[in-house]
Amino acid sequence: MIAAARQRIRAARAAAGRRLRGAVPATRKLDRAADRQLRRAWPLLARGGRAARSAARRAGRRLRPAGALLFRLLSVLERRLLRLAAGSRRAATRISAVLTPQRAICLTIAGAAVCLVVAQFVEYRAVEVGQQGYAGLPAAAEAPTVGGETAGQASAYLLVPVGLLAGALAAWAAIDKRRRGLGRIVFALGLLSLAVVLIVDLPTGLDAGAEAARFSGAEAVLHDGFYAQIAAAAGLMLGGLLLSMKALRTRKRHGYRPRKPSMARTQRGRRRARTSGA
Repeated sequence: MIAAARQRIRAARAAAGRRLRGAVPATRKLDRAADRQLRRAWPLLARGGRAARSAARRAGRRLRPAGALLFRLLSVLERRLLRLAAGSRRAATRISAVLTPQRAICLTIAGAAVCLVVAQFVEYRAVEVGQQGYAGLPAAAEAPTVGGETAGQASAYLLVPVGLLAGALAAWAAIDKRRRGLGRIVFALGLLSLAVVLIVDLPTGLDAGAEAARFSGAEAVLHDGFYAQIAAAAGLMLGGLLLSMKALRTRKRHGYRPRKPSMARTQRGRRRARTSGA
């Protein structure tokens, strides 16, 4: 059995060798055919390469001035951008030195105060007549209005001194950075303004009054002056809150502590108390 197995292995090896010897001539034929084709195509490839190199040289000579001009323009643009960036940094540094966060908050409060004062002289409510008849028409066709009234007329111009006081406090806070109480006062003024607008101006603005009896379909509407007052009051409240927080941070940063009475002052006070008691 062992001898038979060995014979089968030898027969398989011999068959594989014969197949390999038969495959070698076929690969040689393929190699020779490919070599002949490459030799025939080589002159064409060489001429194409030389033509491409010469065309590239001519195109390079023609495009060289345009390329040089392009890179010069890019270098000029780069220098200009670098100068612009340097100028922007210097300007930002100067602006940050002048317009500090404290001053920015004060400017916000001053702007809200000015808006509050101006809103008192702007029409904040009116009565529209026949609004139902203008439903579905273009925006240009609006219902006529009567009984226009400014915000100051409704609240007896109470918010004018409030706005002026808030502006003065903003100017004071821009000078003195540690006045924490100024922010609280500004917040209280904003809260007072909001209360006046909601308690006094809003009911008066939505009341058609005598026009409801004179005209059919009369309806009271609020105009931009009312919303300007709301925005100004909100700006005062927000500015006052930020101002208080900023003052608190400034005190903590500089290590502010209330001064304690010295020993000499304490003894002097005790002596005065004893003398007055005697």
